[in-house]
Amino acid sequence: MIWLGVVAIPEKAFWDLTLYRYWMWQGLEQGHWPVLSGEWVYPAGAIVPMLAAAVGGTGTGSGYMVAWSLMITLLDAVAVLVLLHAPVLARSAPPQTGDDEPGADVPIGPRLGAWCWIAFLLLLGPVAMGRLDAVVAPLVVVGLVLALRSPRTSAALLAFGTWVKVSPGPLLLPQVLAVRRPWRDVVLPAAVVSALVSGVVVLGGGGQHLLSFLGEQDGRGLQIEAVGGTPWLIAALWSTSVRREWNEALVTVELHGVGAQGMADVLGALFVLAVVACAALLWWVRRRTGPVFWEDEDARLAFVMRGAMLVSTALIVFNKVGSPQYVGWLAAPVVVALSLGLPRWRTTAVLVLGIAAATQVVFPWSYDLILSGVPGATLVLVGRNVALVVLLVHTARELWTEAVRRTSATTHRPRGVSAEL
Repeated sequence: MIWLGVVAIPEKAFWDLTLYRYWMWQGLEQGHWPVLSGEWVYPAGAIVPMLAAAVGGTGTGSGYMVAWSLMITLLDAVAVLVLLHAPVLARSAPPQTGDDEPGADVPIGPRLGAWCWIAFLLLLGPVAMGRLDAVVAPLVVVGLVLALRSPRTSAALLAFGTWVKVSPGPLLLPQVLAVRRPWRDVVLPAAVVSALVSGVVVLGGGGQHLLSFLGEQDGRGLQIEAVGGTPWLIAALWSTSVRREWNEALVTVELHGVGAQGMADVLGALFVLAVVACAALLWWVRRRTGPVFWEDEDARLAFVMRGAMLVSTALIVFNKVGSPQYVGWLAAPVVVALSLGLPRWRTTAVLVLGIAAATQVVFPWSYDLILSGVPGATLVLVGRNVALVVLLVHTARELWTEAVRRTSATTHRPRGVSAEL
C-alpha cells in the first residue's frame, strides 16, 4: 500500500495527504495553523498525527507520505499486538476455551482476529493508510479491547480519537451502558481529555473555531458514494436528469437531480436520529438481558462489540457523505470479537471483508468509471451499499436475538444453577 500511495497512484490513493502536508507547511512556515487561525473541516486533535508526519518534510517530494505511511504501519502493528493478547487484556479472568492447538503459543481466536485485521487492511487498500481515519482505526481496536477491564483508559483513547476524527465518539454509547459506574469510568475520562484538547486550543487563540468542524456537513449535497444516493446512482445510468457534479470547495463528487438535495437534507436529520435509535436499542437490550448481564463478562463484551458495530454501520448508512475511508470504521468491532472468541460473528466478518474489498474496487480502481457512468463499476458500488444495509439489519437482529436468548436461558435455568454454567 505504501508503494501504491507513494509511487504508483499518489494522486488518487494519497490525495488527502497532500492537503495534510500543505496545512502543516502553513503552520510551520507561516504560523497559520488549522483551528487556531480559522475554521477547519477536522477536529483540533487531527493536527497531532498530521504534525507527526511532518518529520518527513512539508515541501515537495514524498517524504511526508513516507513518514505518514510508517506512522500508520506502526499503529496497525500495535493493533495486531493488542489483538494477539486480547483475551488477557479484555477479561478480568480469561476463560480456558480449549481451542488451543498443540504447541501453539497463541490461541486460535487472537490469531484469527489479528489475521482478519491484516486482511481487512489489504482488502480496503490504499484508503486504509492514506486517510485520517487510518490513525483512528487502531486506536479504536485498543479502546474496544480495554472497554471493560480498563474502561477509563478505553474512554480516554476513544475521546482522543473523537478529537482526531469524530467517528469514535458514538462508540462510547455501548460502553456507558456496559460498565457499573459509567460517570466515573467513562464520562469523566472522556470529559477530561476533551477539556485538555479544548484548553490547548483556547490558549492558542482558536477558541471561537473549536467546534467549527461540526458545521462542515451543512453545506454538503448527496455524495456519490453515499448509501442514500443509491437510487440516484442507478437512475444516472440511463437518465440525463441526474448529474454527477464536482464540488470543488468540498473536494467531492455529488449527485444532483429531482429529490437529491431533499435526500441529503433528510439524511442530515436521520444521522442524528439513527444515533438516538441505536442508543435506545442498546438500552433495551441491556434491560431485557436482566441481571445476567452483570454476571456474565462475555455477555457484556459481546454487547459492547455488537453495539460498536451497530453504531459504526449506522453512521455510514445514514450519512450523506459516504467517503470510502468510512468503511475503516467497521473493522475494529469484528477483529476484537474474533480475538475474544465471541460466538456468532462469522457472518458479520464475511460481510465486513466483502464490503472492504468492494470499496477498494470502487476507490481507487473504478472511481473514474463510476463518474463516467459505466454500468459494471457502478453496480459494484450499488452492491457495496446494499451490503452495508444488510450489515446494519443483521447487527440489530443479532443484538435483539442475543438479548432474547439470554433472557430465555435465565428464565429456564434450574434453581441453584450458576449463571456461568
